Amino acid sequence: MPAACRRLLASGLFSLLLVTACSAGATDRSPAPEPAPAPATVTPTAPSLPAQGRPVRPMPDVRPAGFAAPPPGSGLQRYRNQELAWKPCGRQLQCASVLAPLDYDAPDGQALTLALSKRKATRQPRLGTLFLNPGGPGGSGRGYVDFFDVRGLEAYDVVGWDPRGVGSSTPVRCYGSGDLDRYFSVDVSPDDAAEEESLRAEVYAFGGACLEHSGPLLRHISTAATVRDLDLLRELVDDPRLHYFGASYELYPDTVGRMVLDGAVNITGQQVSQLEGFERALGHFAEWAATQGTAQSLGASRSAVLSRIRQLLTGLDEAPLPGSGGRSLSQQQAVQGVVTSLYGREQWAGLLRALVAADEGDGRPLLALADRGNHRYQDGSYGQINASFPAIRCLDSQATSIAGAERSAKRRVKKAPVLGPFAGADLVCPLWPVAPAPKQPRIDAEGAAPIVVLGTTGDPATPVENAQGMAQQLASGVLVTLEGEGHTAYDQSECVRRLVVPYLVGQSVPEDGSRCPS
Repeated sequence: MPAACRRLLASGLFSLLLVTACSAGATDRSPAPEPAPAPATVTPTAPSLPAQGRPVRPMPDVRPAGFAAPPPGSGLQRYRNQELAWKPCGRQLQCASVLAPLDYDAPDGQALTLALSKRKATRQPRLGTLFLNPGGPGGSGRGYVDFFDVRGLEAYDVVGWDPRGVGSSTPVRCYGSGDLDRYFSVDVSPDDAAEEESLRAEVYAFGGACLEHSGPLLRHISTAATVRDLDLLRELVDDPRLHYFGASYELYPDTVGRMVLDGAVNITGQQVSQLEGFERALGHFAEWAATQGTAQSLGASRSAVLSRIRQLLTGLDEAPLPGSGGRSLSQQQAVQGVVTSLYGREQWAGLLRALVAADEGDGRPLLALADRGNHRYQDGSYGQINASFPAIRCLDSQATSIAGAERSAKRRVKKAPVLGPFAGADLVCPLWPVAPAPKQPRIDAEGAAPIVVLGTTGDPATPVENAQGMAQQLASGVLVTLEGEGHTAYDQSECVRRLVVPYLVGQSVPEDGSRCPS
């Protein structure tokens, strides 16, 4: 899977814009969009909102697609007794689905569906199952299997699953396409009280749509619940230990086998925010753009390029540019287009062309980049991750204060002088309609086997400092660093693969502090 398809939303960055997993754009391999709720017919109005504490709303009686009666039996054992029925589905893959309890504390109640895909082992002796998850949160692990580089790992059954709330598992649903077009055009850095009221109303209405269409599912899609699903899947494939590649999860240390966390997020407190990471990447882009010649340059120096980008974004607040299909390029869509293109150096040339076009009055190329980041497909529909990401993130987040979000936004401006003024306050979670899940404990995985953490020095979405912090937190953490640009390390570097593959097949553990050149 391309690095561009393993993205995290810049949580705390742009309160509406999703810079999320798999934002490589609509292709012939793009998953079919989820059936969308009907569009709203009225513009949201601002409710009376509390200054502190989430505006938790009554739970509607809704049964999302994929809700089911629990399997026969009682308690959690009824789920452990399931059999995986694999069937062919596409290129050399098999698919299956299983049930998991909506609420692990009430296993005799409602069940939900988890969808899986598998690439069978082609080498003997078989090593067991390697589970994949591309992160997001809200990215499709089921689709990740088709892209994952299995060279050297052929003795594993490679299994990906769509976590609860995601994709082909029981999915969160929120807005339809028309509402998302409006939502992603909202000014998230308001200049006056009227714009501030409009922003809060839009964010509040989005959460309300998620509650209306997803109901009780919103209370049960936390990372902690997904971890329990993963341990259930480990039992169903009959593996005594979990072998895993993907996003950062706190797991059961006594069942951890071989584990790789690529582009790690320190979920108990990031050392460097994603906004700072993108600001750093934008500076690297500006240095490169200044060397590309006057015909394709926004300036002859790093500072000149950054200044021109800032001017361009500022001007779009009052005067959006014409886009395609009767749409226009708003300030926040332009910011999204820029940020989306900072995930890998291979995207810089396209970003430079789009910025030059926008500077000349043509917003179409930059709007296309924004659509890619927002998972807007060519037919105008959107990917389901636009619902799953905020729903999972806000259940995990402890953010409950609008005032706190606004103070954080002001602090971020100082650390990110170009992007910061356009980031605004992250109001999605403070205005989310359900209460947060219990706070995540400090991750240490005491007693686990060695866990390899990968970081990339120029990673904008998961800055390398956070990988360093994660490796230090883990009692058995082993840090491997790629010196280069782009998000995640494994699929960018043969050097990294030469360290990771022997570890995953049980041959050797990389030396802590190993570094690979770009």
